Amino acid sequence: MAKGYWIARVDIRDPERYKDYVAAAKPAFEKYGAKFLARGGEFRRLEGAVRARNVVIEFPSLEAAVDCYNSPEYQIAAAIRQEVADAEMVVVEGV
Repeated sequence: MAKGYWIARVDIRDPERYKDYVAAAKPAFEKYGAKFLARGGEFRRLEGAVRARNVVIEFPSLEAAVDCYNSPEYQIAAAIRQEVADAEMVVVEGV
C-alpha cells in the first residue's frame, strides 16, 4: 500500500499560540501513525512563492493521512492553527 504525505507551507503569525497548535495536534498524529520527515528548518526557494515553514509528514496510507486531517482530534488543533497562521496543505500519495 502506498504511503500518504501531508505537505504544508506555513507562515506563523503568533509563535507562542502556534505551540498550542503543535500540542493539540500531537494526539491525532500519534493515533494515525504520523512520521515527520521535515518540520521547519532551512530551505531554498527554487521557484514561486514561499512560506517561512515547510512540513512533510508521512502516514501509513493516503487514507490515514486524510483521516487524520478530518479527525475530531486534529480539527481542534486546526482551529487553533487557522487563528495563528496562514497555510496551504495538501495530501499526496507516495510511490
